[in-house]
Amino acid sequence: MKKNAALEEARQLLLAQAAPAGERQIFLAEAAGSVLSRDVVAPLNLPPFDRSPLDGYALRAADVRQASAAQPVALRVVEEVRAGFVASQAVGAGCAVKIMTGAPLPDRADVVVPFEDVACRGDLVCITEPLASGSNIIYAGEDVAAGDLAAEAGTLVTPPLVGLLAALGMETVPVYGKCRVALFSTGDELLEPPQALQPGKIYNSNLHSLRAYCRMVGAETVTLGTAVDEETVIAARLEEALLQADLVMTTGGVSVGDYDLLPAALRKVGAKILFHGLDMKPGSPAMGAVCRGKPILALSGNPAAALIAFELLGAPLLKKMLGWKNVLPQRVGAILDDDFAKTSRQRRFVRVRLEAQGMQLHAKLAGSQSNGALQSMAVSNALLDVPAGSGPLKAGQSVEAVLTGPLA
Repeated sequence: MKKNAALEEARQLLLAQAAPAGERQIFLAEAAGSVLSRDVVAPLNLPPFDRSPLDGYALRAADVRQASAAQPVALRVVEEVRAGFVASQAVGAGCAVKIMTGAPLPDRADVVVPFEDVACRGDLVCITEPLASGSNIIYAGEDVAAGDLAAEAGTLVTPPLVGLLAALGMETVPVYGKCRVALFSTGDELLEPPQALQPGKIYNSNLHSLRAYCRMVGAETVTLGTAVDEETVIAARLEEALLQADLVMTTGGVSVGDYDLLPAALRKVGAKILFHGLDMKPGSPAMGAVCRGKPILALSGNPAAALIAFELLGAPLLKKMLGWKNVLPQRVGAILDDDFAKTSRQRRFVRVRLEAQGMQLHAKLAGSQSNGALQSMAVSNALLDVPAGSGPLKAGQSVEAVLTGPLA
């Protein structure tokens, strides 16, 4: 067991225990939020034929090579073709086909001229300048060619990807199975809304936050409530969680106080403890373990500490189990807009709000940085990564941040 592990070491120990769930084939309409389990190779060209991107006239560039404003070339319009239909004839010399956006390009036509660039007289269209062959044409396979890689295994299925797969004619897609996460808290002080608040009690926010995080990433959750501070009760709750889920996450009971009983309960159920404690703040009271092939992540009972450790450890673990290709949080550079007066003996993660100002990201402190503060977590979208041994931070200096939400 590693004590007081560095973040990257702890994360690697957990990721080594994780593997994606089995593969399943699901309907495309249900695929958003899942992760592709195989590469998708395009079965056809996209678009499947040469087509016009605008309303205009399809013609042969060779016919208007000598066209000018002084001597326009008049072409006879022999047909009209709109999206969903094909021309009945090839474009002959001296002819043009009226064509609508999305319609297939007629044979022998090699250029499309927009309506607004021509003059019409009866069934004649007049061209006043030479046109380059290939202008205003979208060619078959220009977006994706048949046989090309359309999407890689490990890619999150987003709404645009759903559209791409539909355009390729796919009804079902191969995705990884859902990961099920069992969640519970420990602590005699915890109540569930809407129970009446009693002296010395607080509402259990951690369970609700973690459930929301897990569902946003795409996991299923089993919520097992709160276990009182008794070793046998916590051990029984761990047994229940291990039976019902692929991954177990807990909050509370992981520090070194008299009622921090999670370590003993883990040993009682036969878990192998990978690390106990993280060399960072907030979030240093945390544990990683594995039991019966299932990872266990035990987080602090302090809300901000728990959620920061989840962002840095739990989210990558969960993403790997869901099959994501890229699981690590994104890092960006920014300019700090506020002073941060504290020195940092340990590596420290500071809640900030990142905003783009022109081409530069700026970081504003999000509020209270205490281990239990929730409002600053709610309004932040990034964590400044402050190295151990750093002095106070000054407004205007360059900093590095881990993204936890969308940019403002």
